[in-house]
Amino acid sequence: MTSPTSLPDIAEFIADPGVDQAWTDSFYTWMHEHPELSEQEEQTAQHILSRLATMDCAVTKDIGGHGITAVWRNGEGPAVLFRADFDGLPVTETTGVSYASRNPGVMHACGHDVHTTALMAACEILDSRRDVWSGTFIALFQPAEEITKGASAMINDGLAEKIPAPEVCLGQHIYPGPSGTVYSASGPVMAACDTITVTLHGVSAHASSPHNSIDPTYLAAMIVVRLQGIVGREIAAEDFGVVSVGTLSAGHTNNTIPATATLVLNCRFYDAEVRDRTYAAIERVVQAECVASGTPQPADIVYSAHGELTDNDAEVHAVIRPVLDAVFGEDSVDTRRWSASEDFSEIPRHFGVPYEFLLIGCTDRAQWDAAVEADRVDRDIPTNHSGDFLPTKETVRTAADAATSAVLAYLWKD
Repeated sequence: MTSPTSLPDIAEFIADPGVDQAWTDSFYTWMHEHPELSEQEEQTAQHILSRLATMDCAVTKDIGGHGITAVWRNGEGPAVLFRADFDGLPVTETTGVSYASRNPGVMHACGHDVHTTALMAACEILDSRRDVWSGTFIALFQPAEEITKGASAMINDGLAEKIPAPEVCLGQHIYPGPSGTVYSASGPVMAACDTITVTLHGVSAHASSPHNSIDPTYLAAMIVVRLQGIVGREIAAEDFGVVSVGTLSAGHTNNTIPATATLVLNCRFYDAEVRDRTYAAIERVVQAECVASGTPQPADIVYSAHGELTDNDAEVHAVIRPVLDAVFGEDSVDTRRWSASEDFSEIPRHFGVPYEFLLIGCTDRAQWDAAVEADRVDRDIPTNHSGDFLPTKETVRTAADAATSAVLAYLWKD
């Protein structure tokens, strides 16, 4: 691991590693033009594999679907894993750039094309400059993050038997913020999440005779209102919790009261105790409203799409942050907690090792500064998962330098 005297050397190396990376622009452009949905990333995986084939590493493919790992062994030292995800989203691109998505209705609207390109750039630097580092480097390219299945699929497909056991895991994600900025912190940086599907059972009847029914649509509406009271009245003001109803569906015709209704909730937290109390309250409210309406049976409540809290380890942060400060200077700043969720932490949890997850600003600085000055960041800055979300090209270089810096924080040869 690095010593204080190594920091200037690492910063100088990152500024000019002596590796031609002109290819990254075309690699990223191809990624952005050819997004594929979760569990369908066949062409993307081939694109990744074709670049890895130019490097001297041990590659394993088709892990948990289209997952890929590449391992470099370079003498004595710790084993460090860095992960990038590569699936797209069912979003129609509206950026209007020349390299916009060629797949109608599918877009890299969350920056996974940047994550993959940045990790690939780090791979080439470490592959070409083995003279400056020692240990084992593991690059993990993960599919299906958007549906929170990719990490668990790779784990369940024997990931631990396919790669050396890492001693620390690293990753990163781009999000709105001035381009060139690297955010890091210990503790919670991204929220835990779950999807909760609630099926309500009523009694169907003709719409002209509502007295003969137990109306699940009415019941669903009452539950929606009561759920917001959980956040407003049962979660302390200093805690964070989100309970959003993403879907409410009931019935198919205008003159029939349906027999069932379905609610799909999205819930996010920074604290497991707050989460557990909230879920108990959700179940209490749902079932109590069913009793109040006299439903023929209790509601069915199913949990899915689980994402663990992304909770950076303090000791890992103490190793990485000085390197980021040396490399990025005033653009290395404390992370603003982000209420989005990730499945990255399932990988270090599986191996029982600590981790750090970085966040990278991706917004044009002039655009960001203007929005901040006008107090219109929430209105004027495109966000992840929107059709006009487009990181600056500078973001790829920043993310690549951040990934390389974080890895070298552990593997640099003093």
